[in-house]
Amino acid sequence: MLLTCRGCGATVDPLGLSPWACPRRDAAGLTDVDHVLVLSRESVQSVALPRDRTGGAGVNPFVRYRERLGSYAAAIEAGWSDAQFVDTVGSLDDAVVAVWGSGFTVTPTTSQPTLSTAVGVDGLWVKDETGNVSGSHKARHLFGLALWLAVRSPADDDARLAIASCGNAALGAGVIAAAMRRPLDVYVPVWADESVVARLVGLGANILRCERREGEVGDPCVLRMREAVAGGSLPFGCQGPDNGLTIDGGRTIGWELAEQAPGLVAVYVQMGGGALASSLARGLAEGGSDARVIAVQTEGCAPFDRAWRRVEQVGLDEAVHHRSAAMWPWESEPTSAATGILDDETYDWAGVAAGLELSHGTSVVAPESAVVRAHALAHEHTTIDADPTGTAGLAGVLTAATAGAVGVLFTGLTRR
Repeated sequence: MLLTCRGCGATVDPLGLSPWACPRRDAAGLTDVDHVLVLSRESVQSVALPRDRTGGAGVNPFVRYRERLGSYAAAIEAGWSDAQFVDTVGSLDDAVVAVWGSGFTVTPTTSQPTLSTAVGVDGLWVKDETGNVSGSHKARHLFGLALWLAVRSPADDDARLAIASCGNAALGAGVIAAAMRRPLDVYVPVWADESVVARLVGLGANILRCERREGEVGDPCVLRMREAVAGGSLPFGCQGPDNGLTIDGGRTIGWELAEQAPGLVAVYVQMGGGALASSLARGLAEGGSDARVIAVQTEGCAPFDRAWRRVEQVGLDEAVHHRSAAMWPWESEPTSAATGILDDETYDWAGVAAGLELSHGTSVVAPESAVVRAHALAHEHTTIDADPTGTAGLAGVLTAATAGAVGVLFTGLTRR
């Protein structure tokens, strides 16, 4: 099994010592190519599930859908048995329970008729990720990476893990790293929420605050994290250009939703860095869903929407090979109540664009008034305690309602 760069075609062995980023992304003449390593569809099959495997509550998705995971295919290729992989998932999940108090299970998707009426659609289904490990969907990506670390060569067992985040991704990384007993460096902005920082410290993470250097373009936390990776750390986050395998575990969300709500005509998904939307789109397609994927950003930070317009003009292949004409950092200071999706860049923009093309979806920019209203309606008409970031997909429904049954993801628990 190999990882292939979507931009330049380079191949990498995911079980080798590569940090899982394209080795040619800084090569002369290729710096304007969008380099992201991806698992080919030929390497990971959308296999049918055994009839005796229930999909109900309490089932670990990394066991239920294991044959669809890239880490499983790599493990079997490396000589593992099916039972060995299942035992590895179970042992790691037990360690997560010891740290967090609960492990991974299939999360619920429920019909919300009163909320549907309030937002004016024919039928609304909500997938609730707020009860997942660390309070959001982010830990799915990171548990998937943990499985890859379990399968690959032990030569880097002592390498530090590194992530650039000050929110749900960092908390997810903190929980999974603690479960693995691996050292984790978290690169955060100087204005990081002190309550989140305190939780990370409590999980044993090392906090590094990152100031923006004069003349520097892009997120300083991401830049410092990449410097650490160049020095030997392993990227342990939710940004595809730095670790293409972060999509692997995230696809479980799409597989679940495809089974739980097969009649959806569209799924609205909030996005910042883009790993969730990219994973969801691919997972839905692999799960047999025909739902259109609608990517939602806010008017205070919408770098993907302008990239999508570029893709519509010139095609994805052309856009990927001339990244600077499609994706660049948001020029003004990003602002929104949905703080968790204010990434300067949509790092996985090409993966999201590919998912939108495949599903015949599109991009929506929600006004801030819709972001605020979506959060209020979610709390008025459901019992799900999601934060404004977690309900931002609903703002897309308010902005561009779709005929027929639609789905949204409530992805982040309100932090108090």
